[in-house]
Amino acid sequence: MPLYRAEAVVLRTHKLGEADRIITLLTRSQGLVRGVAKGVRRTTSRWGSRLEPFTHVDLQLAEGRNLDTITQAVTLTPFQARLGLDYDRYTAGTAMLETAERLIAEERQPSPQQFLLLVGGLRALTSDDPDEVRAPGQILDSFLLRSLAVAGYAPSFDGCARCDTPGPHRWFNPAAGGILCAACRLPGSANPAAETVNVLSALLTGDWAEIAASEGRHLREATGLVAAYLQWHLERGLRSLAYVER
Repeated sequence: MPLYRAEAVVLRTHKLGEADRIITLLTRSQGLVRGVAKGVRRTTSRWGSRLEPFTHVDLQLAEGRNLDTITQAVTLTPFQARLGLDYDRYTAGTAMLETAERLIAEERQPSPQQFLLLVGGLRALTSDDPDEVRAPGQILDSFLLRSLAVAGYAPSFDGCARCDTPGPHRWFNPAAGGILCAACRLPGSANPAAETVNVLSALLTGDWAEIAASEGRHLREATGLVAAYLQWHLERGLRSLAYVER
């Protein structure tokens, strides 16, 4: 069987047989890959801990018909060791892993930008640098917006998402792609505060000075809108995939 190396982040695992695990990976060069790690559930296994969710690893794999086989694993960054100590950071990291997997439509579809975003998001969650310590929820919101943009669902917060009329505008609709002007407003659109729209734009561009200066109520409102935008586009993506499969 041909061998290849891959830099990867472990997204999730589940049991296979009595001692093996199936490991779902987001790799830098191969995209989404599923591999079998044989014997890692045995107490004598020397490298099972290297294949836990959140771990950034360098792997050697043997190509298989349906599943590849992981033959070597070297830990590059043990993100799970830090995330497991803080509930808020752990839950934000878990949401990152789940979103990264769901936004990639096909296995083995190279997604280097999604990989780099995920590694960067996990690194931000576990940073000890006083100048880089940020609220887990804000890191997650920024990651979600950027991941959606990379996946082709970039939201518009500056100009109208339908007619491109320059903003500022005050209507927000996930189905329309972001902020709408009064003429393009759709029924059911949200009407966030102008400061909240600024927060959303800052989260997408990584303007942490703007985010740090924002009031808590605007940050909370932005989080709700990010969640609505993500949910709508994930559901649309799943419906499209189901249609293709039929």
